Amino acid sequence: MKIKTEELEWEYGKVKSFYGKTLLDKKNGGLKLVKVSKKAVYPTHQHSNKTEFIFVLEGNPTITIGEKEHDSKKGEFFNLPHSVNHAIENKSDQKECLILVGSIKE
Repeated sequence: MKIKTEELEWEYGKVKSFYGKTLLDKKNGGLKLVKVSKKAVYPTHQHSNKTEFIFVLEGNPTITIGEKEHDSKKGEFFNLPHSVNHAIENKSDQKECLILVGSIKE
């Protein structure tokens, strides 16, 4: 099945300044295209029942995994293991970030 992402509406996320387009939604996981506004922060959290992953499409979000902050760039991939604290931040006041965020239930 082909999905034309430009035809999907941006949905408000659970956290202010994060917007998503659902690309895949299954019982065992999913995938979203996520737009992170300038200066936006998704606070530290963890999931006991799923592993998440992030692929950076545009921008330079800071991905925190455990105690380590990772400054990212286009084309980088991050694995966020279940039960490990993680966060996402766009420190830029100049441009948005665009990332793919997926999850797999444990």
